[in-house]
Amino acid sequence: MTTACRRVRRSLLAVLAVCTAIAMTGCHAIDFYDQSLDEPAPKLMEPPRELSMMSLPAYRIEPPDVLTIEMLKLIPVPPDRAGIYDVLQIQVAGTLLDYPVDDFFLVEGEGTVNLGPAYGKVRVVGMTIEDAQQTITDHLLQVLRTPEVTVQLARASGTQPVSGQYLVTPDGTVNLRRYGSVHVAGKTVAEVEETLEKHLSQYFDSPDVSVEVAQFSSKVFYVITEGAGLGDGVVRMQITGNETVLDALASLGGLPQLSSKDIWIARPAPGGSGCEQILPVDYDAIVQGGRTDTNYQILPDDRLFISEDKLLATTALINKFTDPIQQVMGTASLGTSTIRGFQTLGRNYNYGRRR
Repeated sequence: MTTACRRVRRSLLAVLAVCTAIAMTGCHAIDFYDQSLDEPAPKLMEPPRELSMMSLPAYRIEPPDVLTIEMLKLIPVPPDRAGIYDVLQIQVAGTLLDYPVDDFFLVEGEGTVNLGPAYGKVRVVGMTIEDAQQTITDHLLQVLRTPEVTVQLARASGTQPVSGQYLVTPDGTVNLRRYGSVHVAGKTVAEVEETLEKHLSQYFDSPDVSVEVAQFSSKVFYVITEGAGLGDGVVRMQITGNETVLDALASLGGLPQLSSKDIWIARPAPGGSGCEQILPVDYDAIVQGGRTDTNYQILPDDRLFISEDKLLATTALINKFTDPIQQVMGTASLGTSTIRGFQTLGRNYNYGRRR
């Protein structure tokens, strides 16, 4: 026996001895899993769940939310100028006894206000309120000795109302029509109010704006149902801030027929951070035992994943491969039967002729 053979034989004997020793001590798996991962997470890191839910952070407006904007104060930036179809409140002291002037007057299409048959019309369009007051005073001095005139702008026809509902467009702005567009995406309601007041101060004196979110459309979560090889289903649901896993399943009408009870939440994190969370859900404990441990609160952008029934998935996979074969065999069998039918029909026909 050569030296090399002896070395191989010794190596085999050593391996056999090690295997025998392991077999005699029983089967022990080598576990590379870090047991420290099983330790409970700090309380501050515990995910919110039923009976211990958290309030969501201040709502950040995003497309396609709908905002209700109400303008509580609508006074144009001074100096006010009288325009056509504006309404002026004119009060005059020292008028003729039978022809008082104390009323609201419309600036007519030709740009004048009609003070009545005793005083006639005065052109005021384009004038500031002070200039209009002086012009009316000069006009009345032709008839009256010492008229005292007061003019106020009661209603500006050219002032387009701001109040209404506005859709946050894909570029993150709301279109205020003649007052331009304002970027509101990423801001809270209070920040939007401040932004709108600053923007509208170009057109109004000390504007006072109230903003509410009429339709919460930008904060959603997703429910993915694995389709057992027949295609996955994805449902997009609105977040109201109070949904749990059970609420999401109730919105689906229960577990789909192709699904199993293997459910978990995939909670996303910023790309590349490696901080994503997988939260397993114990379906039986939630619905049969009333336990809240895994009835987690749904947060924006969560993915609630419902796994497929493995038996149904296997059946669907087998059917996917066997169905084409069955169709081919069925077609071949039909073709064979058709040919035999024609052959039999021919023999019967010839037999009948010979008789």
